[in-house]
Amino acid sequence: MSEESKYPVIYRVKQAQEALRDAAILLEHQGTSRAIINRCYYAVFYSVQALLELKGLTTSKHAGAISLFDKEFVKTGEFDPIFSKDVHMAFELRQEWDYKMVEKLDEINEQETLKNAQRFVACTKEYLRKHGYSI
Repeated sequence: MSEESKYPVIYRVKQAQEALRDAAILLEHQGTSRAIINRCYYAVFYSVQALLELKGLTTSKHAGAISLFDKEFVKTGEFDPIFSKDVHMAFELRQEWDYKMVEKLDEINEQETLKNAQRFVACTKEYLRKHGYSI
């Protein structure tokens, strides 16, 4: 596989890592819950996109990407079902924060959301390494 053909996957992982770093900085410096949740979600979402790119799959909808992840990676046994739970939870939290009038989320939930996003990105990177990516 050429480096050029690997670029979309690597780019998405880079985006995921940046979003994780942003979320950690926001949490450490008492950033807003909305921003922390958003960055955690996007870390997970960009990871999902990287995985889908690996299989030549794309979608313009977030829900579609999540559905494809479940179909292509969880139902096939390539990823543990806990990762499906992480993806769905991150999506639901982001939806709640972006589209509902929410003012506060427990600090524990912010930390847990970041921990889950970190775990998801790490697992994605490990999976991609096993498939020939130097990430």
